[in-house]
Amino acid sequence: MFRINRKRLRRWLLRGLLGFVVISLLPVIVLRWVTPPTSAVMLARTVAEGHTQDYRWVPLDAISPQVALAVVAAEDQKFPQHWGFDFEAIGKAARRNARGERLRGASTLTQQVARNLFLWQGRSYLRKGLEAWMTALLELVWSKRRILEVYLNIAEMGERSFGIEAASRRHYGQSARNLSREQAALLAAILPSPRRYRINEPSAYISERRAWILQQMTLLGGTAYLQKIL
Repeated sequence: MFRINRKRLRRWLLRGLLGFVVISLLPVIVLRWVTPPTSAVMLARTVAEGHTQDYRWVPLDAISPQVALAVVAAEDQKFPQHWGFDFEAIGKAARRNARGERLRGASTLTQQVARNLFLWQGRSYLRKGLEAWMTALLELVWSKRRILEVYLNIAEMGERSFGIEAASRRHYGQSARNLSREQAALLAAILPSPRRYRINEPSAYISERRAWILQQMTLLGGTAYLQKIL
């Protein structure tokens, strides 16, 4: 009897694991080509605030290359090279945390897409584990170009504002296609906390961060740095 139960348990576990893989892989495959109608973060904001979110999808070709470069320079400079995880940045963040220093994020753009598109906010081990799994799936199924395209369209960029097109229209009254290098850097500067920082009245910290991003954009070699993935 004990052996039979073990066999049944093994089958259930295998079926459960297979079901989990299929359920998690299916939306990743679909959204490789289909425009996401919303994201987990947008849905959470809508439910919590009772307001619809300004979300305007545009293809990557309709976004200034300066925006893509500014975001990579600000958030994930190794984006063209890594496979979803920047282990060097993770190690540095862990050491800073151990020393009690100000905690700084080490999430790559792919991890942020996985979290914002599919998961909930929080710091639980379950969510971090699912984030790692979905990150691996995105890197396996999507191209770098698609990951960057989705990131630029679903990133929260202000109160009830998602994506670079909505932010550009809101703050500059123009399409994201026409954003300048300086405008792109300022938008990228608020990404760590877009509901806290302001574009129209940038704090000293945001102004300094914008200057740093502009410097990094130059050091990376300009938009040519992303030529292979754009």
